[in-house]
Amino acid sequence: MANSQSLPLCEKTPLKINTLQRAQEIAILFLFICLLVYRLLSLTDHGFVWLLAFLCESWFTFNWVLTLIIQWTPVEYKTYPQNLLQQVPELPAVDMFVTTADAELEPPIITVNTVLSLLAVDYPSHKLACYVSDDGCSPLTLYSLTEASKFAQFWVPFCKKYNIQVRPPFRYFSGNSKLPSDNPVGFLQEWTKMKDEYQKLCQKIEVAVQNLATLDFSGDYVDFADRRNHPTIIKVLSLSVFERLSFQSLIGIKFAQVIWENKERLSNNGVPHLVYVAREKRSDQSHHHKAGAMNVLTRVSGVMTNAPFMLNVDCDMYANNSKIVLHAMCLLLGFKHEKEGAFVQCPQMFYDTLKDDPFGNQLVLPLKTSWPGFAGMQGPLYAGTGCFQRRKVIYGFSLIDSEGNLRDVALDKERFGNSTELIESATHTSSEKIDHPHDLSSAVEAANQVAGSSYEHSTLWGTKVGWVYGSVTEDILTGMKIHARGWKSILCMPDPPGFMGSAPSSSHVMLTQRKRWVTGLLEILFSKNNPIFATLYAKLEFRQCLAYTTVLIWGLNSIPDLCYTILPAYCIITNSHFLPKVKEPALIFFVAVFLMKILYTLRFYLGFGLSIKQWWNHVRMGPSGKIPYVTASLFGVVTLAFKLLGISEVAFEVTQKDQYSSSSDDQEDDVNAGRFTFDESPIFVPATTLLFVHFTALAMGLFGMQPPAHGADGAGLGEMMCCVWVVLCFWPFLKGLFGKGKYGIPMPTIFKSAALALLFMHFCGRIPLPLRR
Repeated sequence: MANSQSLPLCEKTPLKINTLQRAQEIAILFLFICLLVYRLLSLTDHGFVWLLAFLCESWFTFNWVLTLIIQWTPVEYKTYPQNLLQQVPELPAVDMFVTTADAELEPPIITVNTVLSLLAVDYPSHKLACYVSDDGCSPLTLYSLTEASKFAQFWVPFCKKYNIQVRPPFRYFSGNSKLPSDNPVGFLQEWTKMKDEYQKLCQKIEVAVQNLATLDFSGDYVDFADRRNHPTIIKVLSLSVFERLSFQSLIGIKFAQVIWENKERLSNNGVPHLVYVAREKRSDQSHHHKAGAMNVLTRVSGVMTNAPFMLNVDCDMYANNSKIVLHAMCLLLGFKHEKEGAFVQCPQMFYDTLKDDPFGNQLVLPLKTSWPGFAGMQGPLYAGTGCFQRRKVIYGFSLIDSEGNLRDVALDKERFGNSTELIESATHTSSEKIDHPHDLSSAVEAANQVAGSSYEHSTLWGTKVGWVYGSVTEDILTGMKIHARGWKSILCMPDPPGFMGSAPSSSHVMLTQRKRWVTGLLEILFSKNNPIFATLYAKLEFRQCLAYTTVLIWGLNSIPDLCYTILPAYCIITNSHFLPKVKEPALIFFVAVFLMKILYTLRFYLGFGLSIKQWWNHVRMGPSGKIPYVTASLFGVVTLAFKLLGISEVAFEVTQKDQYSSSSDDQEDDVNAGRFTFDESPIFVPATTLLFVHFTALAMGLFGMQPPAHGADGAGLGEMMCCVWVVLCFWPFLKGLFGKGKYGIPMPTIFKSAALALLFMHFCGRIPLPLRR
């Protein structure tokens, strides 16, 4: 154990792998190799189809090898927050960042609940500050946070007084929550009052949303008139003692006295600082999407509170574990060397997912295999949310930068810019004995300077300092750059999970999100930021390089998967074959690897108490599912190709977040929850085309409409069964052909897909087929 004292803060232990799991993994690899050997030995007797199948199967084998390398040495971390105060008399300060970019796609009430959950975590309030980046520059967001800051004066002490476990109010006051049976005296009265106040808060925000169209953009809101061209807006929303007393009188002084037992910020029941930040934007300048917003938050917090540790979450990712900051500090402070913990990452997990997870959002398999595997190497990847960072690491300081030479490094204006306040604060990034100042108003002027749109010009921000630019998946790129400097990262998976977020509840939102992920990952792969270069010329470990490569090529998997999906239909239409005949022993290899892969994933789902239907949804819609591969991933590849060819740039598409429902009266939504929805987006064309092609192939095979075999055995049972499997995988699209409204595939999409299917049929007839020797 890294901590020298008797009571450990954390432990890193290897996970024991189930013997059956390891046997399955090795058996699948052996079958892949046998399959490739068979293809090579019989390649000369076949032509184009056999070669294409061999190339696809080689890619699948390569992917499986990478998967085994990642999963081979999994580890887990255990934390002991009860030992933290005994080992660390004074806890370090933490700056918490929340990012939102569009008040329409990300309703303010979602951001408000995330902020309230962070303000109420079990950690000394004078050691916390919360910064909210509003990249949409919405007056709604500012108004909502202002009202939330008033409500927080009572919500935070209430949570800490009664040790409330679930601290976002919308979850705590939901219909599923139950009051404890052993209520303390007066609890029920306070609970009722808190619920009433939260409902009033929600009503105020709803009224503000409805009145936004008539908002007069003057006075306090003059800077919000143009969201793409506005100055920096920074508001410190923390209430003074006099403002707290005034607010107390609004809800009843007796109630206020019950839950507000200590008005001093230095008490643990106080409320941390809350700061609203809308960085300056100019229409003629690039703002680098979320990475740019994170860099602004880093600089603004640096001149205002300058905590040595930073937490960043998306606006929908609330704190689900009230002790999550304590867990993270155990990991960041529990090792002898800082290099062991550049950042602590909590995996993304989701609440209120639809029954059986029809869109494959719950990443069950990666949580139990890939994440512990990453932890056993140089550490987990940075996922962009639910992550605790060391400020000195984000500032680009190396492992050899000691306390003595931090000032020399920081004084380089090319690194940090020309803000003397920021440069001075950077020299203190290693100090863990920082208290946030009581009054932040004196630092607003300096914060405005570092949040300017031109501040980063001629500096290292976005390259060697801060979040790295160059990809819409700035999280993966930034994490890889940190690992390339020799740092390691730590996986944090407490029970209950540290953070919970909202998963896409419609097919279109899910596909749009994954398309952005694929595009961003490929941007990294086809650039100077490729992990191979980081291994050759920096300090990225070889296995960690392979782990990053596995993630980055995720979108490229769509090409061999699409080709292999087309092969059975092509073979039936041309009366050829790409699989051995039933009478050939080699067919065992193909059947065995297919069944073993199914059993491998099915065992995990059944072992976790999940349903077979949820496993089937994972097969169709998971990260490696058939539908995302030929829709989102394929379009991500095309988008990146257009960028490389200079045809178009990559656009950052904000993922739509669902508004919290106040009731469950909408029966139609309940009945249709999980159904695929369609629009005229071209993203649905490839999958619809594949469905038409395979239906045509099945009809030709069943009714004997194929051409004569060209001197070789024609298509057989194997090709027919593969076609049936593909149709089953694309069943939502089959239902969409007969659906109505948004649940039906639009006629323009059907016509385009039919035309492409006919073109494919014509193409099949023109490819010459070799004769078997």
